[in-house]
Amino acid sequence: MIARRAFCVSGALVALGIAAPVLAKPASEVIYIGQHGTTIQAARFNPVDGSLNLVGSVADSRRSTWALAHPRLPIVYFNEDPPADQEPSGGVKAFGINAATGALTLLSDQRVGGAGTTHLWFDKASNTILAANYGAGSLVTLPVKRDGTVGAPTSTVKFTGSGPHKRQGSSHAHGVSVSPDGHWALVTDLGADRVWVVPFDRQTGKLGALDLASPHHAVLPAGSGPRHMAWSPSGQYLYVLTELTASLLTYRWDAAKGQLALVDSQSTDAAGYTGDKSASEIAISRDGRFLYTGNRGDNTLVVFALNGTTGAAKMVQRVSSGGVMPWHFTLHASGRWVLVANRGSDSVNVLARDPKTGLLSATPNKVSVTLPVQVFSRGR
Repeated sequence: MIARRAFCVSGALVALGIAAPVLAKPASEVIYIGQHGTTIQAARFNPVDGSLNLVGSVADSRRSTWALAHPRLPIVYFNEDPPADQEPSGGVKAFGINAATGALTLLSDQRVGGAGTTHLWFDKASNTILAANYGAGSLVTLPVKRDGTVGAPTSTVKFTGSGPHKRQGSSHAHGVSVSPDGHWALVTDLGADRVWVVPFDRQTGKLGALDLASPHHAVLPAGSGPRHMAWSPSGQYLYVLTELTASLLTYRWDAAKGQLALVDSQSTDAAGYTGDKSASEIAISRDGRFLYTGNRGDNTLVVFALNGTTGAAKMVQRVSSGGVMPWHFTLHASGRWVLVANRGSDSVNVLARDPKTGLLSATPNKVSVTLPVQVFSRGR
């Protein structure tokens, strides 16, 4: 009925000599893809049908594995991890976004004084970026200026420790987040099997002194290798994904004490899986009802239903990532799609998501990109 009415109106306008309006197609949005290479790629994604089309290279940046959006300005921040002989190697780049074309313009390039910058966190209350440095085993704070550019580091904390795995010869800070109350910076250390809990001052945007023996730090099972983490919307629970044992750990957060208490631990591997363990990414849906993890061992995404009261995570689905070695994925803001960077198959694949059930399903939509390791959607 609506279509017929539209046709009649269009015909009447033409009869009167007035050009009929052209119904615009839903506008696609630009997403950015970080690579284990030398560039950042862009693609156009249509959130109506899930189609994805590659645009091409839009900026130079080496091994960019994480990106953040400025909360107000059209600016995106990428980490950079150039070869170790280019000291100081780690850094944070700020790029201005051309809203019409998606083109990126370099606004600032700030080195952090530590190797292997791998993960970033934007603390809006203090206008501070916190950068975890894998190679250096350190955490650095950098102020974000009013124009969105990044200033020189204001504080640095160096971690120490090791583990039994061959990749745990020293501290490797892999992920960072600020506690919901804003008093602590938490760091997942793959090398030391720790979640470090470091004082953070939102007034100054600086880190406090590190006490290695502090009871605030969470000690994980030896050889687990914590990688990334995600907070429940309530801020009561922190979910930690371990890379080396592919486990999901659920912690209760005591804001008054600044401490984590382990609630549950479960494997993200399929029953009977005997191959190399390698978990990658973790994310929680905006409504807090579902948690997603990436498993590079069997090339899957694993879906968990969350109990908002108890924090319990119940596995409800294991589905193919659409490719090989899902390094990273992002939940689109519409709630209907998941975009997966499959490094091993040189592809970014689109999975459909049911917002009600949280379950994922395959689509034919994908683009070919060399060694993709990060997918950034500004809407997320």
